[in-house]
Amino acid sequence: MIMISEQELAKLSYPDAPKMVTDKVPGPKTQKLLEDSSEYESMARGAGRFPCVYDEGLGSTVKDPDGNLFIDITAGVAVNSVGRRHPRVVKAIEEQLTKLMHATDMTNTRRIQLAAKVSGVMPQGLRGNCVSYFTQGGSGALETAIKFARRITGRTQFVAFHGAYHGVWCGSGSLTTGAQYRLGYGPSIPGVIHVPYAYCYRCCFNMEYPSCDLQCAKYVDYVLNTPYTAAEDVALLVVEPQQGEGGYVPPPPGYLEILKEACDKHGALFLADEVQAGTGRTGKMWSIEHSSVVPDMLTWGKGMGGDMPMAGLTLRKDLAAKITDGSQPNTFAGNAVSAVACMTNIDILTENDSELIQRTAQVGEEIKARLQQGAHETRIIGDVRGRGFMIGIELVKDKESREPLDPDTIGKVVFGLLNRGIIMVPCGRYGNVLRFMPPLTITREHCEKATEILLEVVAEI
Repeated sequence: MIMISEQELAKLSYPDAPKMVTDKVPGPKTQKLLEDSSEYESMARGAGRFPCVYDEGLGSTVKDPDGNLFIDITAGVAVNSVGRRHPRVVKAIEEQLTKLMHATDMTNTRRIQLAAKVSGVMPQGLRGNCVSYFTQGGSGALETAIKFARRITGRTQFVAFHGAYHGVWCGSGSLTTGAQYRLGYGPSIPGVIHVPYAYCYRCCFNMEYPSCDLQCAKYVDYVLNTPYTAAEDVALLVVEPQQGEGGYVPPPPGYLEILKEACDKHGALFLADEVQAGTGRTGKMWSIEHSSVVPDMLTWGKGMGGDMPMAGLTLRKDLAAKITDGSQPNTFAGNAVSAVACMTNIDILTENDSELIQRTAQVGEEIKARLQQGAHETRIIGDVRGRGFMIGIELVKDKESREPLDPDTIGKVVFGLLNRGIIMVPCGRYGNVLRFMPPLTITREHCEKATEILLEVVAEI
């Protein structure tokens, strides 16, 4: 039984959101700051020229320089799992600031404590039998996994998936498939093989689950374990247990198990990329826990650090023993302030038998059901899918053909939401999937307000 009080959760956010004080977004103060930003800052950043500036943040709400108050359904792109400026996190940071912040890449007391705590919340089978390598973000964690996998296996190839997002550095960017991250920046690292993900709404085999018998997963087994498929020495298979940037796509039951079996036959390692889908977002601490698979490696980030940058690669002890000491320096890894923030986030998420995560599963199902109901009432919501607070709403021109809604109309939806005080961002192969990914501490009232405003805007479009 979920005992978390909605009244207590309400204290963590600005209660009167959404509240707009300018006629449209951006307001005059925000517009001036956006102009300054475009002059002095590279627009290669992820948000590009999105017309919103954060000035204050509290829980699941943010305020811009003009005083407009928004419900943030992005959670900083799945980062603020316990919300912005959670009082317990703020207190932990304040206490640590007076003791130690930076310690180079040497060890420190908080870093040691964090490594032990991370081990204690890993999926069963990895829990207590693993070590962690700390980075500042997910790209660094995946980059490290690439290097380590080569060393551990003596192999050079990698398998990733269509629609994958694993970072944007040289190696991690080679695993990612989004054209905006790759086109004109090549060549990518050699030896990366991309295969179909279990995207049932847009199955590349034109089949339907469950009569498909998971052909997409069996195809991966074929690639890894059939001669003359140019996959002789795959070191690592990298998969998101629920795809993020590729469209908030959860795979059907049994899919991940077939992938793991294929890796075991081939001798490849299996990595679960939990940077976006982990930390309670899907209603379990890790999205891989919706399956029976025990990964050899797991990358994490975003919601683990929350308001402070913290990410990492966690791998089995026997695999870590094959990595030479001092072979992967990282100056700012394991920062003491980030470490205490991360530990506090883990405590909030996992205390009381992970009650907050259980609530996420429950409320997420309620919101998904309302969105699915709304899909029947509008002609442009083609699919609603996901788990917990990782729900994808795919917008289409026509439900029969499933033709993706065009970018201009998607923009109208996103800006229509923004002008009503709801921050949502799209993803997906065609940029036509809206993401419902608020902080896990969001109130039901804010969830329901955001959902109804979304359905109103979509109906108007």
